[in-house]
Amino acid sequence: MAPRTKHRRLTATLLASTAALTVILSAPLPAFAGDAAQHEGAIQPTELPHALPDFVALVKQVKPAVVSITSKMRVPADEQPQMQGGFPGFPGFPFPGVPFGQAQPSRPRTTEARGSGFIIDADGTVVTNNHVVKGATSVTVTLADGTELPAKILGRDARTDLAVLKITSKKRLPFILLGDSSAAEPGAWVVAVGNPFGLGGSVTLGIVSALGRDIGEGPYDSFMQVDAAINPGNSGGPLFNQDGKVVGVNTAITSPSGGSVGIGFAIPSNTVKAIVAQLKKSGHVTRGYIGVETQPVTSAMAGALKLPEADNEDRGALVAGVEPDSPAARAGLQPRDVILGVNGTKVGSPKELAIAIAGVVPGSHASLKIIRNGAAESLDVTVTTLAADQGAAGVGDNGEGGSGGLGVNLSPITPQLRQQLNLADSARGAIITEIKPGSPAESAGLQAGDLITGVGDKAVSTPAEAARAIRAAIAANPAQAVVLRILRNGQPLFIGAQIGGGDQPDGDSGDGAP
Repeated sequence: MAPRTKHRRLTATLLASTAALTVILSAPLPAFAGDAAQHEGAIQPTELPHALPDFVALVKQVKPAVVSITSKMRVPADEQPQMQGGFPGFPGFPFPGVPFGQAQPSRPRTTEARGSGFIIDADGTVVTNNHVVKGATSVTVTLADGTELPAKILGRDARTDLAVLKITSKKRLPFILLGDSSAAEPGAWVVAVGNPFGLGGSVTLGIVSALGRDIGEGPYDSFMQVDAAINPGNSGGPLFNQDGKVVGVNTAITSPSGGSVGIGFAIPSNTVKAIVAQLKKSGHVTRGYIGVETQPVTSAMAGALKLPEADNEDRGALVAGVEPDSPAARAGLQPRDVILGVNGTKVGSPKELAIAIAGVVPGSHASLKIIRNGAAESLDVTVTTLAADQGAAGVGDNGEGGSGGLGVNLSPITPQLRQQLNLADSARGAIITEIKPGSPAESAGLQAGDLITGVGDKAVSTPAEAARAIRAAIAANPAQAVVLRILRNGQPLFIGAQIGGGDQPDGDSGDGAP
């Protein structure tokens, strides 16, 4: 979406242009074609063997299917900026009939937001971003030839930021096809077309910079990063490959200034295909769900969980919690299981697990490859439907630190602490009341208020049990990290702590704490 902007000349640009003009004027004039004497012996360049690509023909063919989108929205009175008595710049000049210094009465007003989109079939189906049309009271689509058509919103999906519109025209509508984004690789040429800052039909060129980017916008982030200039108003516009197929929908940028700095993000076309098909059919998106909470596997955890050698960012998704009576629970998934694959597709992180499970048709079976107690196993789970108020199958990083020892004070669950930490009546364990500054516990990511509910495979209900279990784990294998199961803000997590060696302060229970 693009705000209205003012065009301005830049002094630096004028100076650079003047310098360039001086160089041109001081250079020798080229020989005229009719001057045979000067023309004889002149270098005649042939076609360069490595000439830069020319996208003129491509742009001419695809541009008619790219549209500009204008959404009208009602801004509530309480969300409008309040102006004090007096015109801006004239603070002593009040509005007629309004006492000076009082806020002016506001009424709901209509504002416009602009974005981009593209037509994907002859029926007038238009793809754009959800944030371009969210909250719109009316939507207008402007074709490349200037024709304005009212649009109906067929469906929106906030989780992927996609929306589908429908327009009707008496004349034939040009349209473009969605390509295969899995074939896009870093370094490939891409062309973005859209409506940046209200400048409809703008074309920018760049390459694919990276794939699978997680920018923190949602549980299913897997963006294509590009360096083609993308600015406000490009949202919802297409990203083309050299075959003229859409490989992405331009959605977001990273920028300290609000304008393009060469870091843009597009939704891959394969994701767009799946979401658009469902939005066209039913107006909403149905996703798979199995009911687990997961976290990344750190290097310290990998050794403790006896995982096979893997890349640092490709260790799977550690099951931190399983919802009661969920598909995962019925299939036999357990905390400390590490999920490495879904239906033969490799899973390297909680994000990849969430995306893989979301793509499974609810009601069908999914085969999970897991590691349990160091041994590989397979489990079949019947996937159900993700409700609108549920999270993804996997959750992101919990902020866990790396390896280290432990230096904490523990307390039993008192009625006051149970209320303060909002713990369920059934919660059992040892509450961390203090973390020694600079201690290995702090480095491991433990926090005051964490409830230790288990050590390794052993559940603990008191500080004494926790202390004994940790000592036993250290004695069994001093060089290996101890896996602590904790409850933090209602979310179960695993943290691997290298506790061998170092001090072990006493806890409030009198039996000692790690």
